[in-house]
Amino acid sequence: MQIIDGKAISQQIKDEVRDKVAALKEQGKEVALAVILVGNDPASTVYVGNKKKACAYTGIRSESFELPEETTQEELLSLIDDLNNREDIQGILVQLPLPKHIDEKSVINAISPDKDVDGFHPQSVGRLTIGEPGFLSCTPAGIIQLLKRSNIEMEGKHCVVIGRSNIVGKPMALLMLRENATVTICHSRTKDLKEITKQADILIAAVGKPKMIDRSYLKEGVVVIDVGIHRMEDKKLCGDVDFEDVKDMCSAITPVPGGVGPMTIAMLMKNCADSVSL
Repeated sequence: MQIIDGKAISQQIKDEVRDKVAALKEQGKEVALAVILVGNDPASTVYVGNKKKACAYTGIRSESFELPEETTQEELLSLIDDLNNREDIQGILVQLPLPKHIDEKSVINAISPDKDVDGFHPQSVGRLTIGEPGFLSCTPAGIIQLLKRSNIEMEGKHCVVIGRSNIVGKPMALLMLRENATVTICHSRTKDLKEITKQADILIAAVGKPKMIDRSYLKEGVVVIDVGIHRMEDKKLCGDVDFEDVKDMCSAITPVPGGVGPMTIAMLMKNCADSVSL
């Protein structure tokens, strides 16, 4: 059984980005990311800190805008408009979730698709759907890299995705199609879920329920990618998959933590570096 090491693979990608950014600097091109945080949600503050560290490591300049909780939607949209028009900023990232009085959809739609390094803009999603070049949603793109760099064949395999969110489930299914997998998407209303998941050669769990996927969902030799991350009462982290219960049935599995998590930021850095050529 292979444990897929997201820390090592994300490090490889960050090193490749660092080399690319250095090469761009030699051509007189700088890569800069604007990071916007509204309010002081503790988890978001940690994520933003990690993104800044990754920028520092890869040589990407980060410009941080930490706005108070009471910032109005108009003020936020005005800032995004300024950043869209700034030639020295290649990527714009607004840390989600936003405070309740701000409409996330309006904010995502306000970011120029050419600077949408999160890959959430409808135009980025449209490009992904029809196979045009554009920014890919970071977590699903990271999962493709985990599989490729672990020499796991996707072509012709049956991939079952549990979850249909716009951030993971749907783009994940589209990216697996692009790799010539046969894809089934399951969700909370799927009937006979276990009958479907037992057919999976590759199972991607993005369901948001701690340790929901146990061995009764799997067939022998499956590859399991666990997108979930939950903090249990004992402060330990776990995923959507009951790792201890399933690991001896899997040919490969991602751990939590240290699997999918580190890949999201690595792919964000890759999107930033790619923004110069897109």
